[in-house]
Amino acid sequence: MNPDIEQAARQLIESFAKAQPAAIAAFSALAQATFADGALDVKTKELIALGIAIVQGCDGCIAWHNAALQRLGASPEEIAEVGTVAVEMGAGIALYRSAKALEGYREF
Repeated sequence: MNPDIEQAARQLIESFAKAQPAAIAAFSALAQATFADGALDVKTKELIALGIAIVQGCDGCIAWHNAALQRLGASPEEIAEVGTVAVEMGAGIALYRSAKALEGYREF
């Protein structure tokens, strides 16, 4: 997702923050604590977040984390590999849910 989408996401969130400042302040504090170095470095956390954003289909999130990963020096190969993990997980989720649906059907 491109920089225009990231900027649009920022503007939407800033606008929403004016309507709900306490909630967004709490979310921002959570984000700052989450995306700090710990057992995992920030780049690894951003790569994980990108994969989740891909599976969830959030254009704004994809752009947001792509921007962060660009600043952190991630390579195109790393982004592509995250994409393949997201593809596998998306299909894996569908496989698991399909198996649950069949099992649920049998319970009826």
